[in-house]
Amino acid sequence: MTPPSETTGVARQRFPAFAALYHRDYRLYWTGQLVSVTGTWLQQVALSWLVLELTRSAFLLGLVGTVQFLPVLLFSLYGGILADRVPKKSLIIATQTGMMLVAFLLGLLVASGRVRYWEVLSCAAFLGLLNAADMPARQSFIISLVDRRDLMNALSLHAALFNSARIAGPALAGLIIGRWGLAACFFLNAASFTVLLAQLFRIRASGAVLTSLNASLGVEIRSVLAYVRRMPGILFPLLLLAELSLLAINFNVLVPAFIRLTLGKNVGDYGFVLAVQGLGAVAGGLILAVASRRGPRRWWLGVGALTLAGAQVVLGCWPGYHQAVWLLFLAGLGMTTFASTANTLVQLAVADEFRGRVMSLYVIFFVGTTPVGNFLVGTIAHRWGVPAAFAVGGGAALFLGILTALWWRQAERRGLGFARAAS
Repeated sequence: MTPPSETTGVARQRFPAFAALYHRDYRLYWTGQLVSVTGTWLQQVALSWLVLELTRSAFLLGLVGTVQFLPVLLFSLYGGILADRVPKKSLIIATQTGMMLVAFLLGLLVASGRVRYWEVLSCAAFLGLLNAADMPARQSFIISLVDRRDLMNALSLHAALFNSARIAGPALAGLIIGRWGLAACFFLNAASFTVLLAQLFRIRASGAVLTSLNASLGVEIRSVLAYVRRMPGILFPLLLLAELSLLAINFNVLVPAFIRLTLGKNVGDYGFVLAVQGLGAVAGGLILAVASRRGPRRWWLGVGALTLAGAQVVLGCWPGYHQAVWLLFLAGLGMTTFASTANTLVQLAVADEFRGRVMSLYVIFFVGTTPVGNFLVGTIAHRWGVPAAFAVGGGAALFLGILTALWWRQAERRGLGFARAAS
């Protein structure tokens, strides 16, 4: 009989795109996340629909989104400090349990028929606070589940999972709401957390803390910012991420207005475009998963950024439905390629004792900047039209990205303490 280790090695060679899944702990985490993230998308759709039913107000719907994202922007760095102080698995179990209870509470409120807007807003704000601690912990936990050589494969497969759920979740939500009502989506999301929690308890890795942090919060924040400034291999991917998140990655907020107002299409056309965009993001994750056996390549950042921002510039200058289908597919592909590569480069460069805090900066730039970016592109769209917002956002992201890349190269030539992890 072939020893298990040899069998795993042979399987890894035959299916390198799924190398990370041959790690037991990561496989448990990935399968649990597949169920839980799908449930989260069920809840997201139901929450938006619930707010519209209660208020008939786009502004109040936007306010719910703001209170979900704003805590991530304001408090994720504190969540990263917490992730460096306590075992990451324990922190994730605590935050996921809190999210499960919120989902169950929303289900009860909706089922009672007496739910009020302020209750929904309060639940959304509490979810935002939980995410401020949960996201840095989850981002910094994955490297504990795989070998370093399989980190990019793990992150790429996770991106493919997330975007697959983004396609399937809203479609399932529409069917569930039509048959069983809004409350069912919240209860099913609560149930989905139990699957992830069960898998987390089976995972052996704890994401244990290597050092004890006893300094004040202010000192720890200053220390991680000073550390990032000394490490161009961390600083510049984060700068690129901040620029693209503010100007290009938030293009989703423009798509409904572009399809409905600019092109005059219906909700079916909008749903099709969203599905195609999601398929592009899944494709980006799978392509990186296949390519990850060679290790991360820094030029993938440029390819991803160019594809994401360039597609938006072309769409802004040449608007049309058929163009939108293909260009938003490319935008989704570029977004996943860029974000997964940036994540991998940062995680491979950061020292373990700073991992939670550095990944909290990643979360702030990638997720927490959403309200600011939405305001910027929304303002441009309101004044000059949606195509202009695509063109200006994409063009500005390209311009700043090129400047940052040139600055990065200059910093390396001056030898600012960065040893290349990838070329």
